[in-house]
Amino acid sequence: MVDRTVAVLAGGLSHERDVSLRSGRRLSAALKSEGLGIEEWDTDAGLLERLRTQRPDAVVVALHGGEGENGSVQTVLEMLEVPFVGTGSQGCRRAWDKPTAKALVENAGFVTPDWVVLPHSTFRELGAQAVLDAMVERLGLPLILKPDQGGSALGTQVVREAAELPAAMVGCFAYGDTVLAERFVAGVEVAVTVIEGENGPEALPAVEIVPESGVYDYTSRYTAGLTDFFTPARLDDAAAKAVAELAVAAHRVLGLRDISRTDAIVADDGTVHFLEVNPSPGLTETSTVPMAIDAAGKSLGTVFADLIGRAISR
Repeated sequence: MVDRTVAVLAGGLSHERDVSLRSGRRLSAALKSEGLGIEEWDTDAGLLERLRTQRPDAVVVALHGGEGENGSVQTVLEMLEVPFVGTGSQGCRRAWDKPTAKALVENAGFVTPDWVVLPHSTFRELGAQAVLDAMVERLGLPLILKPDQGGSALGTQVVREAAELPAAMVGCFAYGDTVLAERFVAGVEVAVTVIEGENGPEALPAVEIVPESGVYDYTSRYTAGLTDFFTPARLDDAAAKAVAELAVAAHRVLGLRDISRTDAIVADDGTVHFLEVNPSPGLTETSTVPMAIDAAGKSLGTVFADLIGRAISR
């Protein structure tokens, strides 16, 4: 592998550009320590020409949000037949759309909080207050609002009182035209990383997430000191096994590849609720994937060097 050239794609033009650049820098440093020839590429209008004229042996997609996770960049890499680490375009599209992911995982026999999905046009055409009233009648309070597509909890808000709903909806629609309203489930929030190896997908130790604010929003995710993490999560054996099984199942059901991160809630009664899955998880200093890799006794560079080798040999 030491004679291989690997391009780490980061940046892009999504709302998560800064996070992606941080992930790309950390991953690049880790891979360089493994002796690989690493080039850090931003993702812009020159990407296709660069892939043709400076074709790398493999690409690692460290993009978050937008084209990096919705399958667009993956489609380009597939068209050019460039090996890459990460989920293919179809799996990305399934995971990127949160309602689709929830429905597929639920159909596979797992639990996910009850939800409704409504576009902005519905509130405009049918009357915002009437729709909001029906939403509360169906889901109850508190509930959580999030864009139906996107990451890093951008636009995500917990609503505890009906009077908070209109402002929360405006904040959510700032990041997308369709809102996913979900019944809020209290419990232990965990993130479970899945890595594929010779024996198939394997769940690493779950990371428990305890934000100081009580809500794991964008600021809590990427500001050091605002969230406490426990790895492995403080779960009993049954719950730890259940979240691992859920993460591996979500990885398989959605057709993901190489690496993914499933977010879940373990409710007070022990029920594990699937929230969403990320096929291109963050690798920053406050991201949970590196924590899980460390807890498993592995290193970020070694894990991704192995995934690069698998991508090249596919």
